[in-house]
Amino acid sequence: MLRRLVLLVAVAALVAGCGVRNSTPFSPKATASCLTTKGFTGVTTDPDKIGFVAAFADDGGLRGTSPDHNVLTIAFAADAESSSTSSLEDSFRTHAPASLRPHMGDIMSVNRNAVIVWTISPSSDDSDAINRCLRS
Repeated sequence: MLRRLVLLVAVAALVAGCGVRNSTPFSPKATASCLTTKGFTGVTTDPDKIGFVAAFADDGGLRGTSPDHNVLTIAFAADAESSSTSSLEDSFRTHAPASLRPHMGDIMSVNRNAVIVWTISPSSDDSDAINRCLRS
């Protein structure tokens, strides 16, 4: 009887999703609406306004300005595969102005399928807002 109870608890934990990570890709439109509510201005997913790399990303991109006046660009890969996001990171590095290239480690990060690039190193408030606003 004890074995059945232990097995039942283990199955219940598995079904509840304990330890399971979500791998659903984030999307620009869902993320953009959240950023607007967090005080970001000029938030757009228009390919003509988001920059070259983000415009050609598999799932598009977005651009906006934080309450701290730091410009943000996010390019969305089709999935969280490291090759997809690595390709976007390489593209941002290649097309960045020479003055920014040495600082890409400070201004660029990856969260699942989103490659996030700032104009300058983001404040902790800005970083927190982005990570809370990334939506599927």
